[in-house]
Amino acid sequence: MNKVDLNLPIRAGTSPIGPLAILRMSSEEAVQLVRSSVQMSYPLDIAICNAHTTLTALDNPAFAETLRHMTLLNDGIGVDLASRFLNGKSFPDNLNGTDLIPDILTEVGFPLKIFLLGATDRHVQLAKKHIETVYPMHHVVGARNGYFDLGECSHVCEQINRARPDLLLVGMGNPRQEKFIVENRVRLNATVAIGVGALFDFMSGSVVRAPKFVQSIGLEWLFRLLQEPRRLFRRYIIGIPRFFIALLKLKFGKSDTEN
Repeated sequence: MNKVDLNLPIRAGTSPIGPLAILRMSSEEAVQLVRSSVQMSYPLDIAICNAHTTLTALDNPAFAETLRHMTLLNDGIGVDLASRFLNGKSFPDNLNGTDLIPDILTEVGFPLKIFLLGATDRHVQLAKKHIETVYPMHHVVGARNGYFDLGECSHVCEQINRARPDLLLVGMGNPRQEKFIVENRVRLNATVAIGVGALFDFMSGSVVRAPKFVQSIGLEWLFRLLQEPRRLFRRYIIGIPRFFIALLKLKFGKSDTEN
């Protein structure tokens, strides 16, 4: 329902990676996709898939099914290598949320009403202040922390709906942020919803972004691991080898990942 509509002025192929079909878009095309969706009031849900997201989907069919209800964009060197290995094609650009969201805010061309959902109260408020300072064209119409249980979803959706945002940014990590968007879409009136992972932590200054040259050689993941080794050890030190083993199984016809 909230995947790319063929009537939108966007044409892009996909790179299938296991159960996921990730769009092959440039940054400019991704911004245009969001622009068109807002202008046409067409609901659009975006998941930005890195190696961790993809491996989680390979391990968890329910999460893969959630992602099939969303428009999938690529994030990071892992999924780019996967696309080359499985499909013989790279992605045109790295569409990680930490770069894509600023690109959208800079280039969309008209004011957006934005709601921020995720992180702690302190960090989401600092992210709100950052957007209001750096991108004064836009209006942050609401901000709420991401620490709530399933019984509070109706209240959270009501809070979002009262603000009537064009753009809902959900930074609760995956699979939680994608599940929230898909499972609550029927009662959300935000036009575009995007799962943005740790974006609010970067915007708030609580996590430092890797230098540009580290990003350019594909080692931003290592920079993050060195900053947060305890939290990210399992994701990178265990997850990366498992991801590439899973790719070998996909390439040579085995349908399942094994722990």
